[in-house]
Amino acid sequence: MESMDIGVDALRDWLESGRPVTVLDIRPAVQREEWSIPGSVSVDAQTAMRASDPSSIGGVSVPAGQPIVAVCAQGKSSILAVRAMREHGIDAMSLKGGMQAWSLAWNVADVELTGSKAIVIQVRRTGKGCLSYIMGSDGEAAVVDASVDPEIYLRIAEERGLRILYVLDTHVHADHLTRSRALAARCSAEVLLPDQDRVTYPFRALREGDSITIGAIEIQALHTPGHTSESTSFLVDGRALLTGDTLFPGAVGRPDLAASSEQARKRAHLLHATLQRIAQLAPETWILPCHTSEPIPFDGRPCGARLSDVIRQVDMMRASQDTFVEMLLSRIPQTPPNHLEIVRLNERGEFPGVDPTELEAGANRCAIS
Repeated sequence: MESMDIGVDALRDWLESGRPVTVLDIRPAVQREEWSIPGSVSVDAQTAMRASDPSSIGGVSVPAGQPIVAVCAQGKSSILAVRAMREHGIDAMSLKGGMQAWSLAWNVADVELTGSKAIVIQVRRTGKGCLSYIMGSDGEAAVVDASVDPEIYLRIAEERGLRILYVLDTHVHADHLTRSRALAARCSAEVLLPDQDRVTYPFRALREGDSITIGAIEIQALHTPGHTSESTSFLVDGRALLTGDTLFPGAVGRPDLAASSEQARKRAHLLHATLQRIAQLAPETWILPCHTSEPIPFDGRPCGARLSDVIRQVDMMRASQDTFVEMLLSRIPQTPPNHLEIVRLNERGEFPGVDPTELEAGANRCAIS
């Protein structure tokens, strides 16, 4: 009997290769608002189950011969919808594990740094908005903010003729489990982290002004506190700044995760000073964060922006310190699910032996605009 479902990897490959497919999101509207698969169309679950016309489902036109992939939260309701659609002769499949499983899907985009010998590959966890980076030169590489399976970084590095020497994190993350320690162990790389006393596993501390060299390029550590006290950005060949959760193309980092209200206010003041410092970098510097709040399409276009554009787009970048602090603290969004447990695991360098998607469920919520 033909399978009624399709796995995340198979759907990811279809979307990356541009294969025609209609992704039908049958979740309630409140769930779709937080995160979705790029290009998906929304239809009420009951409407999908009542579908009788193979060319149109709930007003959504389906080209002849094009498969339909139904998506729900965990792959349960979508199976029922697929069964009902197949009874009417509609070629439909259910995404196995639903959006919870999709949180591990990924794609890549190259970041072009004019005048640099650096290779910068943005590895995007499209199902959750996590952004990590492979930086390479002359056959050597470093990985920053690893958030997908270590084998993915190894595969990409091998395809580009790179050997991973260093694995870095910009800070102790609160909305996803870091894969950095596991990646370093897998390829015998050195773990480099911002100087702090939170992490309890072995690492080499990077302090303000420290740098590492890979091939012909230098990566310099800039201490940029505010989102967390240890947050550190990495300046790549003087042309791109990997900002972690400190600065985004259209927002700034939140200062309150795993912090008291007093600590959050102190961090907000630190963040203002940090952003003023970043604003002094060359206007054409690429700002490349480790998260995005939007589903990431399979378009090969990196998530990031020139510093000059960021300063123009983010009004808080231009505010006085007192105004900035009050604006920031008045706009604090809901905290990420399970963030305290994720922080605890990341501080210990532990990774649960079970599927991590339930622990990491939901979109990231590190940005404030």
